Amino acid sequence: MTKNIFNFIATIIIAGILSQFLPWWSIMVAAFASSLFISLKKTSVFVVPFLAIMVFWMGYAFWLSNANDFILAKKIAVLLPLNGNAFLLILVTGIIGGLAAGISGIFGKQCVTLLSKR
Repeated sequence: MTKNIFNFIATIIIAGILSQFLPWWSIMVAAFASSLFISLKKTSVFVVPFLAIMVFWMGYAFWLSNANDFILAKKIAVLLPLNGNAFLLILVTGIIGGLAAGISGIFGKQCVTLLSKR
């Protein structure tokens, strides 16, 4: 349980630092790195990075959208089939980022297993 929390916090911190300098895919690097150094078991390999980046991206999207009263988010939500709901757009954003991070976390764990068997 403590490894899950430590991995969750480490993923958010690494993603926050890397997202200042790198594009959107830096969250995948953060999930990969945290999975390399903090080993998780079974489904938590996917779930912990998924939830960490989902929380990170949803919080960051909310913070950015709140600065302009969700005007841009509402306009983008009209373009997508979200009926102009900005909060649903923020949820979809978090899920997409979480999926990318979860898959990257699985890849990190697979690399650890591959290298440890040699």
